[in-house]
Formats: sequence, C-alpha cells, structure tokens
Amino acid sequence: MPRFLYLYLRGYHRYALPVLTVLVLVVLAWYAWYWAVAGFVALGLILYVMYKKEQAFAEEFQTYITTLRHRVKKVGEDVISELPIGILLYDEEQTIQWHNRYILKLFAEADTLVGTKLEELSPSLAEWLKKEEREGTIRFNELSLDIISYPEERLLYVIDNTGYHELKKKYRQEQVVFLNIHLDNLDEVTQGLDEQRRSLLVGRVTNTISRWASEHGIYLKRTASDKFFGVMDEQTLREIEETKFDILDRVRELTRHNKIPVTLSIGVGAGNSSLTELGDLAQSSLDLALGREGDQAAVKRYPDKVTFYGGKSNAVEKRTRVRARVISHALRDMIKESDKVFIMGHRDPDMDAVGAAIGMLKAVQVNEREGYIVLDQEEEYPSISRLMEEINKEKDLKEHLLSPHEAVELISDKSLLIIVDVHKPSLVLEPRLLDSFERKVVIDHHRRGEAFIAEPLLVYIEPYASSTSELVTELLEYQSDHIEMSRLEATVMLAGIVVDTNNFSMRTGSRTFDAAAYLRRHGADPILVQKLLKEEKEQFIKRSRIVEQAEIYRGKIAIAVAEADERYGQVLLAQTADTLLTLDDVVASFVLSKREDGQVVISARSLGEINVQVIMEKMHGGGHLTNAATQLEDISVEDAVQWLKEVIDEYLEGGRET
Repeated sequence: MPRFLYLYLRGYHRYALPVLTVLVLVVLAWYAWYWAVAGFVALGLILYVMYKKEQAFAEEFQTYITTLRHRVKKVGEDVISELPIGILLYDEEQTIQWHNRYILKLFAEADTLVGTKLEELSPSLAEWLKKEEREGTIRFNELSLDIISYPEERLLYVIDNTGYHELKKKYRQEQVVFLNIHLDNLDEVTQGLDEQRRSLLVGRVTNTISRWASEHGIYLKRTASDKFFGVMDEQTLREIEETKFDILDRVRELTRHNKIPVTLSIGVGAGNSSLTELGDLAQSSLDLALGREGDQAAVKRYPDKVTFYGGKSNAVEKRTRVRARVISHALRDMIKESDKVFIMGHRDPDMDAVGAAIGMLKAVQVNEREGYIVLDQEEEYPSISRLMEEINKEKDLKEHLLSPHEAVELISDKSLLIIVDVHKPSLVLEPRLLDSFERKVVIDHHRRGEAFIAEPLLVYIEPYASSTSELVTELLEYQSDHIEMSRLEATVMLAGIVVDTNNFSMRTGSRTFDAAAYLRRHGADPILVQKLLKEEKEQFIKRSRIVEQAEIYRGKIAIAVAEADERYGQVLLAQTADTLLTLDDVVASFVLSKREDGQVVISARSLGEINVQVIMEKMHGGGHLTNAATQLEDISVEDAVQWLKEVIDEYLEGGRET
C-alpha cells in the first residue's frame, strides 16, 4: 500500500500532497537542479501560509469553544435555579448546604436556607428520610410534595404535585359505591302485632333509615318490605365509616322497648371496579353480614379488603325447622350420590367438633354409605383426651377414624368431604385435604369470616345455634325416623352442646333444649358427659393459678397469662375465661398461653356487653360475640398482651371494628 494512502487513512491526509511534491522535486533535481530549487522555495512559502492559516483557525476555534462553554454553564445554572423542581443538597447532619431558588417558593419566603436543619425546615421531610426510601410524598402546609432521594449524594428533588394529588383525591372521593340494607328480623319483631301497629313500627324504622340517607346525600330506594338499595360516593362512605354506621344504633335504639329490637344488616361494595362488580361486592358483603348474625355492616372494597362495623347485639334465634329439613334432605341426596364420605373438623379438635363429626358419621351410616372421621389417633389432643379413651373402647367407632395420610389413599372422584365446626381453610384439621375433593359441604355455627372454604356444594352456617352439634342433631332428625345411636355417640354430641353453652348458661335457645332432649331420648348419658368433661386436680390448680394472676384492665376486662413452663389445653383456657366472667364487675375475659409449638393462644369470653369476636378478628382470629379465640405465630406472650390491650383500647374508644 502506498505510504501517502496509509497516512491518509490514518488521518494524516493533509500531509500527503506536500510529501508527494517533495518526492517529485527530488527526482527533478537529478535532471535540472535549478528547477528543483525554485520548487522547494515555492513549497516552503505554501507550507508557511498553510501553517499560519491553521494556527489562526485553532485560535478562533478555541475562543468559540471557551465562549460556548461559558454560555452553556450560565444557561445550566439559570435552568437549575429557575427550574420548577426543588433541588437540595445536605450534609451528614442533615444541614442544608445548597439549594436552588425554587426551594424557597416551596418552603420559606427567605433569601437562603443554607445552614438550616431539615428537621427545622420540615419535620415531615426529616421523618420521611428516616425510612430510607427513594421516592415518596409528604404534606407541607397545603402542599403535596413528591420527593426523590439520592442518599449516596445526599441530594433531594422536590416536586410540587399538589394539583395532581388533589385531582386524584377528588377522583377517589367521587367513585360510585353501592349498598344493600336488610332488616334482619322484621317478621319476628312484627309477629303477633295487628296491622296498624305493624305499619306504625315499619314506618318509624323506614323514616329513620330515609332520614339517615338524606343526611348523607345517599340515593336510597326501597326494593322490598325489608330491603333497600342505595347509591353514594366514596367520600360519603368514609364519612359514614367515621360514624361507624351509626344507623345500626339508631334503629336498634328506636325499637329497644320492643321485646325484640329491630336490627339491620348492611352490605357495601366499593373500589375501582365496574358497576356489575360493585353490585356483586355489595351483595356478597350483605351475605357476609347476615352470616355473622346480622346487626352489622360489611364494607368490601375491590379487590378483597373487608371491614366490619357493629355486631354489638346478641343474635336472636330465628332458625326455622323448614330450613333444617331442606338442608337435611339435600345432604342426604349428596351422601347417597357418594361412594365414600369423609368428615373433618378443625385443628386441636374440641368436644363440639368431634360430636358433630360423630353425628355426621351416623347420618352417613343411616344412608348406607362408607364414612370416616379424619382424626389422627397418634396425635395428642388435650381437649378430648378422655373422649379418645372412650372411643378406643368401642371398636365400631374406632375403626371409622382415619389419619389425614390414610384418608388421602381412599379418596375417589365420587368422594364427599363434610367439614364441621369450621369454615376457614387455614383452621381445618388438614388444609391439604381440601384440594383433594371436588365435592364439599360446610356445616358450622361460627359467624362467617372473610376467609371461606372454596366452592362448597352445600353450606349450612347458623350463627344463632349454640353449637355445631346442635345443628347436626337437627339434621339427623330428618335423615330417618329410625335412627339408632350408641350411648357414647349420643353422649358426645350432648357434651359438645354442653361445652359450647357452658352448661346451657350462654347462647342457649329453645332449639338447644330440643336437641338435647332428642339426644337424651337416644341414650345420651349426663353422667358420662360429666365424666368426659371432668378435670384432674392438677388442672384445677392450674386454672386457679391463672385466675389468681389475672389483671383487671380498664376496670371491667380480665386479662390472664398462663405460666410459661406449663402446658395448657384449649378447654382449660376456655374454662378459665368462663371462670373469670364470674368475678365482680368483669364483663369480658381473655386468657393467654404459649403452646409447645411456639404459638400464643388467646381464649376470649364475654357477657355480651363487649364483642370479643371483633377484638379477636383484629388479631386474626374469630368466633362469636360472647366467645372467640385466636392463635398467633412469631410473637411473644408479652407482645401479645400489649397488642391485645391496644385492640381493646381501640374498640372501647370507638375505633374501627375491622
């Protein structure tokens, strides 16, 4: 490759022509030296002129670059200073070192903020910095400021997005909300009243509801004698939530002189969803409120957040035998369509769960199908230890008990799972079994919670019942006219009722005594019930020690903590809570204990003035207005007591009942 071409390609092409000229002159000097001399002189002049021109161009270009850099720097400084975004630099002690002028428009009318502490400038900004987040929003005076932080450079960008946040807030406030209102017990309240008195009572209740709707700007339409449909916006809903749906108390107070006061159930659907979904949310919320004994409001926000309000009154028994008969016949058909039926209760089974399971096993046997109770005999269940001893003596009953592992091997496509005394998936004896069945039935007496068994074919939840054993007893009555029960089977079901009613002293209705009488006629032995529920002297002493250490909180609530080095069964804790209720001025009791698996168990009881179910639900548990419980993981007993007191304070001081 020629040298000059190489130089050209290397970027030295401006030297290629002079070099070529020199080579030509050297060759020419060989033939005519005087022409070569003239050529060298001319070449020298040309190179000199070229050098001067290039030097002048370089100086001019350098001047241009310098001027442009200065202009760019000046413009950059002006832009940073005048940019409608606050820029702030601070040191390790959170003292402002530099800021642009826009910061002054946001935080202070002053010449400079250099040297000012961030805590003095804005406590909310200093507090936000402690979270070590990259982006966030704070409130300063009437402004909503978006913050972008670069902690490694100790740099903050502050953007005034007040208009955007106000628009966003307004959009949320104006979102459509549906609500359904249902009069829980209108038929029961007006039963026996003449037409005039009935119309007067219904008119008073209706006028009260209409005035409440008018006060809050709710469009309300009566769709039936005991049903209303309403439309409002999100802001109105939040205002009503602040009052904790006081319409519940208004209507109850309006009719408190009646033998049975009128109560409402309210279902609300809210959130950013379609109108169809809002309607579904409102209806499912109403179903949830009704399933929790009524006299409360359930607010369900899209997609799945549920908040409860009310639930302050004891449920009034209003079950009808018509419903029990219909459910019983439907259950009978489902059993007959199955090849095997499996019955399962909740974790740490108690007398009611086992009694209901044995009753369902009898229903399966009456319909000539193969039935099993899922209950691991190798496990120790302190609550039913005496019962397990009795079951082991009866071969016919013992052979129908299966562990969860054994049950899995027998399941087929036509198998049926009956879940008793529980409806939350996480609380069943073996949650993994739920996915093995396509056909499921739920029978329970607890107030329905947000979590529920997925896709059951049949649901029979009656919070008005004293126990699941009572419900199962009624179902058995309609299975056959010729049911034969062993002494132990009938006794265990009766024991389930006795335990859940605290010897028929709480949550007891006429149907409860009817069920007990039915079991007594079929061989239930009250003496054996007492034997099954007897406790050892050591257990009695343990309970007495817990009662002795009880703290009376806020003058009327007993909180007791069991000794850490002792093991306590669920029955003992429940009995201790019941015992605490017998103390003077105590209206509610809570007993806490730590189990061997590390969980903290709380058993709660109430005389009805305080809704312990609401309190336990806030601590991830559930139950009834007068008896509830929860199990807490990864928490110490001391922290659990502190949490419990905070929830009680919130409940008593008018906080949300969520």
